[in-house]
Amino acid sequence: MQVLLIGCGRMGSAMARGWRGSEPVLVFDPMVDAVPEGTERVETPGTVAGGAELAVVLAVKPQVFGSLGEALRPLADRGALFLSIMAGIALAGLGAALGGSGRIVRAMPNTPAAIGRGITAAVAGADVADADRAAVDRLLAPTGELVWIDDEGQIDAVTAVSGSGPAYFFRFAEALAAAGAAEGLPPALAMRLARATFTGAAALADADAAPLADLRRQVTSPGGTTAAGLAEMDAIDDLARAVVAAAAARSRALAG
Repeated sequence: MQVLLIGCGRMGSAMARGWRGSEPVLVFDPMVDAVPEGTERVETPGTVAGGAELAVVLAVKPQVFGSLGEALRPLADRGALFLSIMAGIALAGLGAALGGSGRIVRAMPNTPAAIGRGITAAVAGADVADADRAAVDRLLAPTGELVWIDDEGQIDAVTAVSGSGPAYFFRFAEALAAAGAAEGLPPALAMRLARATFTGAAALADADAAPLADLRRQVTSPGGTTAAGLAEMDAIDDLARAVVAAAAARSRALAG
């Protein structure tokens, strides 16, 4: 299947690198000086030849898409498959902009996808066939794990948990480093310890299939230092619910 990538930012270019050698890739992005090695730049997306065997990957900011819909309609009219990784634009909005096409998949990746360690949730439009889902599986394979959902309404919660989630972990690691510095560690050392602990704990969780609660208990000796620290985190469940609720509400607002 030929791929037309619309938008070659960090995520788009990472996907293009993952496709290298397996899919012929065309790139439309007038904002970048160079396209990834092994891809070919196009100046006008609507003139790209191809029908049902063309996959158009929308990797631009949502506010940019409004000016592109008309240029992409000829591709939709010829039956191209569209895969959107844009936040905030629902299947109905995508279909309307593309002249009523239902051969659209909406996906929500997260930033670790840029290094092949992401997780993406995808929901299919009305005219997406099993072969289209298989094509999307192949296209998103270089980014990491993919899960399909049946209810588009869940995309807002997906956005709040995994789409925005990396920022929550980074923010906590920042706070942990700042707390270490407040206890007397040199700030650079505190940050080094926090980052290495963050990445090491993530790698352990990935390598060990045990529930996270079990991994937590393995670190926690009764009456020990970890238990004393965890006792101060009782409010974290309420905080997490508030964080996810706020992000999901914003996702719904962006989608109109």
